[in-house]
Amino acid sequence: MSALLKPFLERWRLTALVASLAMLATAHAFETFGGLAPCALCLRAREVYWVAAGLALAGMLVTRMRAGARWRWVFDAALAAVFAFGVGLAVYHSGVEWKWWPGPTACSGGGGSVSAGQMADLLGGAKIAPPACDKAAWVFLGLSMAGWNALASLGLTVLSLLAVRHERRKLS
Repeated sequence: MSALLKPFLERWRLTALVASLAMLATAHAFETFGGLAPCALCLRAREVYWVAAGLALAGMLVTRMRAGARWRWVFDAALAAVFAFGVGLAVYHSGVEWKWWPGPTACSGGGGSVSAGQMADLLGGAKIAPPACDKAAWVFLGLSMAGWNALASLGLTVLSLLAVRHERRKLS
């Protein structure tokens, strides 16, 4: 194992918690400071990171208990499964953006960020269309946020699996 990875794998649950919170903070920053309202699939992608953060925190608590060290690999494997689900969701979202397949009906909105006039209409009882999932709101180096999320989730999945292997070797 690489000496560079070892400190992260030793404390994988903490690393996964920090990475998940960083992804959530980044999404929130794009929404708050960039004015990019999330579509239904974007919100679903955030749920993946909330689940991973909760699981990582639970793993940190359980593995601190007496005889808890034997559960480290189980939490690492569960994190791998959550992040792998995130990969699938992000690839699906990217495919919707590229028009490779249709998105869910909840994603057929057409809005972007909410203007002051739309907010006034909303307060008056009007309905505002959510952003469409099939339009990339932001692209960098040819990848949308969903594409970058797929890569980040894939990296977190691989690291989770390496953490499983690392913990299993320590037990044997």
